[in-house]
Amino acid sequence: MAKLFAILNVVAWAGFWAFGYIALTSDVSDTGQMTVAAILAFCGAAVGIFAYLRLVRHSEHTGYSEAPKRAIAQSGSNAEDGA
Repeated sequence: MAKLFAILNVVAWAGFWAFGYIALTSDVSDTGQMTVAAILAFCGAAVGIFAYLRLVRHSEHTGYSEAPKRAIAQSGSNAEDGA
């Protein structure tokens, strides 16, 4: 499953860059092409971010990378004072 998300990640980011370039360099008078390319670029970015986050979760779960260090909530007067 991780390989599927890795392939999806690469394809999605490639689509983002390709369609983003088309959206930015298309003629201003051709709003249809610009709009479609911008929507496809947004979809590529959304799928790319989703696939990347799934890959990060998988690598933390399998032990390939360590889990992020999280702050422990403190109880007592220091947490309430804001100090």
